[in-house]
Amino acid sequence: MPAGVPNAPGAPAPLVLPARPEPLAFHAANTALVVVDMQNAYATEGGYVDTAGFDISGAKGVIDNIVATVEAARRAGILVVFLQNGWDPDYVKAGGPGSPNWHKSNALKTMRRRPELSGKFLAEGGWDYELVDALKPAPGDIVVPKTRYSGFFNSTLDSTLRARGIRNLVFTGIATNVCVESSLRDAFHLEYFAVMLEDATHELGGPAIQKASVYNVETFFGWVSTVADFRRTVAA
Repeated sequence: MPAGVPNAPGAPAPLVLPARPEPLAFHAANTALVVVDMQNAYATEGGYVDTAGFDISGAKGVIDNIVATVEAARRAGILVVFLQNGWDPDYVKAGGPGSPNWHKSNALKTMRRRPELSGKFLAEGGWDYELVDALKPAPGDIVVPKTRYSGFFNSTLDSTLRARGIRNLVFTGIATNVCVESSLRDAFHLEYFAVMLEDATHELGGPAIQKASVYNVETFFGWVSTVADFRRTVAA
């Protein structure tokens, strides 16, 4: 029996996505594809993550998979939402020394450790902040800026989705174990049915970290599927 929002009497039969731990039923009209932080900072050589010493060698394949997912979602009439992480050029939104973010953000720590990089990472209007060239919003897509790991914290994401009757979220992006998982956990707490496409996400920390996030999602917070299964399902 698929999980999902109960189908209203007389409504068309929902699409059913193969997923773990069980299939997930949804309608295109109440579903959004969320593309998390696909910015130069996280997915391009010379960006913050690469400069800070994290391995981004898998990002290219993930970009290709997200492009295919976005195209399939648009064809199916599914809303596409891009999350974009960062702060103002003066980093006021980053919180300052009184914020845990100031101490934990690897972008901020790298700039403090290497003063020649000051102002380079995740500053609104800069190259690092911009979405990668392959994933630019199209008319009808929505871009939601955010200043912390979760796309729901101090942003317009929740109200934007609720105003459109969205109840189901399909998550893709970087990093699986940081901003993707943080956003998906908050989606669960806000009563969204959330599925993560595991081959359209990329971790920071290595394959074991990806495996752990997938386990967390499918066991506690949502569902896990693949790009191929999503594309097949929405094409129907």
